[in-house]
Amino acid sequence: MRPESGWRFFTDGVMGGVSAGQMVFVQEGGQTHARMTGRVSTANRGGFIQMRLDLTAPPSESTAGVRLVARGNNQRYFVHLRTNGTVLPWQYYQSGFDVTQRWAEFRLPFADFSASGRVQRATPRAGELTSIAVAAFGRDHAAEIELRAVGFY
Repeated sequence: MRPESGWRFFTDGVMGGVSAGQMVFVQEGGQTHARMTGRVSTANRGGFIQMRLDLTAPPSESTAGVRLVARGNNQRYFVHLRTNGTVLPWQYYQSGFDVTQRWAEFRLPFADFSASGRVQRATPRAGELTSIAVAAFGRDHAAEIELRAVGFY
């Protein structure tokens, strides 16, 4: 999946939060990548900014996890997955990863994702995925993450 095709940016402002930021696409070394920056605030029961891609089709059932190539400001970020069973806005599956200032590949097995609520199955099923997001989440902090590739393995 190419970062510049189909990605959307949004914040906790959709639910009354006060986090702010932006997503832009940057050309570097003949490649385009996404850069998300902002300020995450837990005020007003908020606490996230995210860039999300709605999938046109889910990966095959034999898919084992998510693959990212990312760098950032030496912080922890999260991948949020939504499925056809996560119908409410606060439902998702989450797995974290820590970026440095150098590009690195991350492989996040579906077994490492946790459900945000008890009514969801314990881990997501590849064939039921509807979207993938990269989020700065859950604590007050400055966010800066760049994403060069995202897909499945």
